[in-house]
Formats: sequence, structure tokens, C-alpha cells
Amino acid sequence: RHTKTAPLPTYDEVLVCTPDTGEEEVELIVRRALSSDSQNQKIYCLLGAEKLVYKVSKQLESHFFRLLQSSTVPDYRFIIFCNAKAHNSYVITAFDTYKVTIPCYSTTEIQAYLSTHLKVPCGTAPVAQAFEEPYQQNVKFVFSNQAGMGR
Repeated sequence: RHTKTAPLPTYDEVLVCTPDTGEEEVELIVRRALSSDSQNQKIYCLLGAEKLVYKVSKQLESHFFRLLQSSTVPDYRFIIFCNAKAHNSYVITAFDTYKVTIPCYSTTEIQAYLSTHLKVPCGTAPVAQAFEEPYQQNVKFVFSNQAGMGR
């Protein structure tokens, strides 16, 4: 259900997948989604799940269906996002029966939603002042090829 006031997910609700994502990370988010504590309205997400290596993809499938059978949570919230063009992904094949197509929103709608949720309240985040942009955001990604070098 789309609402403009719904909050963005928190750090514990999202796993951004890469070929280096491990089995433990995948199992942890599946456990969070299917545990009895998950009824706190959180929506757990795997982003880019088509990038998981075969072994981790198999573990995702195994953990999900094993925990689903033992779960007492009737209305869990777990979303796996995959690139629709990644036809050779094991994740896409394994979860094909659950596949849904999400509605497309315009770039303007997405930017408007994000700008309302990513604004820094006036005078509260001096770190955000380091970025010279017309509007201040409280989320920035800094990438580095070496650990600890993204300062």
C-alpha cells in the first residue's frame, strides 16, 4: 500500500545484496522477517537479490521455507527485490510463485517522497552541512576501495 507518509525502512530492515553477501546475513534478515517480533510493522527487504551467489541463494531459499513452516507469524512482511532482466538468477527461479510486479512511479514522485523523508531538521545535523546541495539530506553514501578509508 502506497502512502506518502510511510517511513523509510531502518537499517535493520534492509540487506543490500552483492556477490560478497554471506549466508549469515541472509539468514539473519529472514529470521527477523519471520520471527514473532516481526509483527511490529517493519518490512524486511533484500535489495538486488539476483546478485547473490548460487550457494547463498540456495541457503536463502532453504532458510525461508524452513522458517516459514515453523513460523507463527501469519502476515509477515518480507520483500525480495530483483532485477527483472536477471533471468539466470536462482533467487528469481526459487521465488517465482511469489512474484509480483510493482507499480512504476515517476522520477518526480520518487524524488518528492524521498525529499520529504530525507530532510535534515534545521540546525540539527552539522555533518550534513559538508555537502553543498540545494537541500540538506540526512543520508549520504561514501564509498572506498579500502576499509576505513571512506572518511
